[in-house]
This record gives sequence, C-alpha cells and structure tokens, in this order.
Amino acid sequence: MKRKQWASWGPGEQPEQHYLIEPRALAGGGDIRHVSEYLRASGWRDRSKKDGPLALESPDRTVRISYDPYIQPGGWAIRGAARGHQAEWWATLGRQTPVEIVAGLTDALTQPPSAHAPNVWAPLKEQRWQLQSEGRHYTATSRDGSAWLHFRQDTTGDALWWSGAGDPRGSGWSAQFAPTTPMHLVAAFSAALASPEPVMRPRGRVPHTAKIRTTSVSVLPSQLSAWQQARITAARAATWARSWNANRPRTAPRPHASAGGTRARARR
Repeated sequence: MKRKQWASWGPGEQPEQHYLIEPRALAGGGDIRHVSEYLRASGWRDRSKKDGPLALESPDRTVRISYDPYIQPGGWAIRGAARGHQAEWWATLGRQTPVEIVAGLTDALTQPPSAHAPNVWAPLKEQRWQLQSEGRHYTATSRDGSAWLHFRQDTTGDALWWSGAGDPRGSGWSAQFAPTTPMHLVAAFSAALASPEPVMRPRGRVPHTAKIRTTSVSVLPSQLSAWQQARITAARAATWARSWNANRPRTAPRPHASAGGTRARARR
C-alpha cells in the first residue's frame, strides 16, 4: 500500500484518511450522491418518498432512475419511455457497481447524443482489454480478468449487453441493458468502466480483495467538498448553456448589398 499526503492543510481542519483504488471496477458502490446530486443540478426532479429509496425523474419525464439497496438483488434501475423512434428501454446495475461507473451512464442522460455513431468497444481497446468473438457474440475482458463486457445477439437479431466485475471470492456486481437501450448510453458506460483513473473511498469502505491496488491519501473535508461542488457547478453550467441555446431568439441574417452595388449608389 502506498501513502500520499497533501502539501497544505487549512487552519482548524483535520485530514481524513482515504484510499485511491485501482481497478475502479472493484472499488465498491461508493456514495450515491455522486450520481444523484449531478442529476439534481441538471434539472432532474426528486421523486423519492420519505425514508424510501432514491427516485429521480428527467425534466421531460421520459426517464426514471431509482436506487434501492434494501431489496434483493437491489441496486440501480433506469427506465426510459418510448419516444419518437426510440422504443422503451431499461438498464439495471447492481448495488456494488461503483458510482463513478454508474455516472458514466447517468451523466450521459443529461447530454444530447453525439452526431457520431457510438463505438462501445473503442474505450476497451484503448485500455488493451482482450476481445474475443464467437459468431455474433463478443466479449471484452480487462487485462487482470476482473471486469468484462458481453454482447449477445439472438436469432431474431435482438442484442443484449451485460457487464460486471468480481474477484475469486465471488464479490462484485453485474449490469444489464435492454436490446433497445440507446447505444450512446452503453458506450458512455463502457468508457467509464474502462477508465484507468482510480476512484477514492474513505477508510472503512475499501473492499477486502487482493485484486485491488490502494494508495493511502490524507484529504481535508474542505477538499472533498470542493471536488463535489465542482461537479455540481459543471452540471448547472452545462444545463444553463443548453437552455440558453434552446431558447435564444433566432434572428434572420441582415441583408447587405454587394460591393459593386454600393459603389453604384455612391456614383449617383
């Protein structure tokens, strides 16, 4: 285990021990506010009942997200209503899915899809995951074998994606996506899953597995708060920018005479 200490501490604050964990897929669930506060800052409505599971609804009411750790198997459930050419869809992610990976998908719900065709496999290839194919079935496995992404296609052409991570002791998580789940969302999940960036967990929240690498860091509460606030501020700024672009008045370009016409009027 490595140890790292921040250079400057503010007056009156006591540092807290946290751990940077690699690979992120085995870091455990984490603080669900990483997901929920970003969505709230992006204009999502909180539909949670008192003392009940988390429930959020998109501004256009077409997508609902819930997190319930008290049922079996529990975890995240995301459902999208049919809209235009998009059929109804769903995704489920186990409660031990790291919130940073969940956020890869849920953050993408707040953004318009890219004009480019999504490539689910690209971020996995960039991180040198092992890709195998068997007919119309594909599997990508992380270099240490702890995480995977599967694609299966049945005889009718319907595709099913599922993913997960675990260690030899059996602890871990799994995620599934409906055949109709928009591909840019699956690609966003894939990018977050493949990211080599470690994630942070407080002392006492580090999984007991030999498959992870940890670096001990001393962090001030004000630093944690600032990092969380930066994410929320970014969500609000992006939401405001989209709203302004959608609502700004469209003005027709002003007609202007050619240079030749201007000179002709001047001669008169």
